[in-house]
Amino acid sequence: MPQHSTHFSRLLVLGSGLLLGATAVHAQVLDRSIETENRITQQAADAQEQINQVDEQTQQLVDEYRRVLAETESLRQYNEQMQAVVNNQEEEIASINNQLEGLEQTNRDVVPLMIEMANTLEELVQADLPFRLEERMERAENIVDLLDRSDITNSEKYRLIIEAYQGELEYGRTMEAYRSALPDGQQVEFLRVGRTLLFWQSLDGRTTGWWNPNSRQFEQLDDSYRLPVSDALAIARNQVAPDLVRLPVPAPESEQ
Repeated sequence: MPQHSTHFSRLLVLGSGLLLGATAVHAQVLDRSIETENRITQQAADAQEQINQVDEQTQQLVDEYRRVLAETESLRQYNEQMQAVVNNQEEEIASINNQLEGLEQTNRDVVPLMIEMANTLEELVQADLPFRLEERMERAENIVDLLDRSDITNSEKYRLIIEAYQGELEYGRTMEAYRSALPDGQQVEFLRVGRTLLFWQSLDGRTTGWWNPNSRQFEQLDDSYRLPVSDALAIARNQVAPDLVRLPVPAPESEQ
């Protein structure tokens, strides 16, 4: 082979080697660029993920802050309301204390009045017509006894006294018939007309009498009283329709 051909072949081989070397370098540079780009892209994705997390946390903090503000406002309003309630209760306590001081003075004034009313009630029953005497005397005596009871308040004692007086007053507006005994033990039918008249009639209807307020004794009346008293007894027992009954009233005896 001629010498110049051999030299050309060497140059061709060298050129090919350089070309291959340049291609390899270019490939390495390209690989680094791709790797760098991938790393940058991954870093950007990581950064975005962190941003998303921070944004979510920030939103949670904002929501929590708003909730705390709402609770704080609610607590403020609640505290204001409670303070108003406390102020009102303090005013009520002061008022009650003032009333208690006044009540102590009232008790000192009322207790003697209750004692007088209780004793007077017993005297009134004894001086009145003797209808339902045992029942009324027992009630009057109980009123006197309860004044010494420590388990009953003064207000309750006063209520019971007033109730007893009201019961006595009610007798003056009513008429009733009831069975009881005369002082001698005889069972009779009594007719009470208000607090004015008290008649009695034997169970067989043959004998009629009344309570004489002058002699303060039960006395027998003549037969002219028998039918009027019998009719009034029937009306008082609701055995007949109410009607006008003429009850003769014996004239009181003149005091000697």
